[in-house]
Amino acid sequence: MILPTKHLSQERALLTVGARLLTHLAQPRTVSSLWEEITRSVTSAERKKTALRYDTYVLTLDLLFLMGAIELQDGLISRKQP
Repeated sequence: MILPTKHLSQERALLTVGARLLTHLAQPRTVSSLWEEITRSVTSAERKKTALRYDTYVLTLDLLFLMGAIELQDGLISRKQP
């Protein structure tokens, strides 16, 4: 689930989804505003193929937090600064 396998496409792997999430975190955001932007940014053609489910979104946030890529401060998610 974290990495793509023969049964899990690259677009649905958590690392790929995490990379997409990080591109939308140029500025700190709330969990819900990030979710809205991610779901809005997918075109209708891609939506049929790679619709992101909310549980996958939450798992991706968990993975990014555990990897030290994001942090939560005052209710806002942001990229962790080196």
